[in-house]
Amino acid sequence: MALYMIGDVQGCNTALGRLLDEINFSPSRDRLVLLGDLVNRGPDSLAVLQRLMALGDAAHCLLGNHDLHLLAVAHGVRKLHRGDTVADILQSPDRDAMLDWLRWRPLAWREHGVLMVHAGVLPQWSSDQVLALAGEVETVLRGNDWIAFMHQMYGNQPDQWHDDLHGADRLRVIVNALTRLRYCTPDGQMEFETKSGGAQDAPPGHLPWFDVPGRLTATHVVAFGHWSTLGWLDRPDILSLDTGCVWGGCLSAVRLGPGAKDRELIQVHCEQAQAPGKQGKRS
Repeated sequence: MALYMIGDVQGCNTALGRLLDEINFSPSRDRLVLLGDLVNRGPDSLAVLQRLMALGDAAHCLLGNHDLHLLAVAHGVRKLHRGDTVADILQSPDRDAMLDWLRWRPLAWREHGVLMVHAGVLPQWSSDQVLALAGEVETVLRGNDWIAFMHQMYGNQPDQWHDDLHGADRLRVIVNALTRLRYCTPDGQMEFETKSGGAQDAPPGHLPWFDVPGRLTATHVVAFGHWSTLGWLDRPDILSLDTGCVWGGCLSAVRLGPGAKDRELIQVHCEQAQAPGKQGKRS
């Protein structure tokens, strides 16, 4: 049995199919963890969800910001953006089943000693705390009042974690960190205006979240997507897997083994589905 992590698919179903062929994936033998942003901006978000749902327990899919955006649009919380490509899902006769499946996906996962999230983790959070905080949001999303929560989910404030946060403010910070974070200050104040550039392009006073000194998850491997302009990054403490499939880059998978030396990177090149522009800052 092999376990593979896969970066942001964003509706690129053809590329996903080629990647699964490349790794000779068998749902009876192997398992996948997709690191969020399953849908949007690519040409066939509907087929991506259909493919992943059909895999059952062989595919664990994390929620990314684009997946949450789909849920919000579907229930009138947000409007479609220019460049969104989820109309096929919204118009599908199976939309309710797909949206219900999507809101039951986790926000964090840990396996083979790797903590997996879509975007990032705050420096004050341990790996155990990340999983616990993700679970708080997951419980709300799976509950009866989840649409009311979606109305409160968006916004950049509070932009910093405090243990005594409660209610919508607490959940909003958790969601923003796990699905949107790129840069923060050394004390964990999040910054969301900078949506392009790499680790060297942090705004003044900020760092990539994974370079904050004293980050509590630094003793573990954290795997994430979300940051296509960062690209593939393989360090002892982090694995960055968003390699810009939707922008004409690659779709990446990493086969996990017992240790770092056992990891294997597998990539397929992708046709460009979107070009960066005013709507296409790589978020």
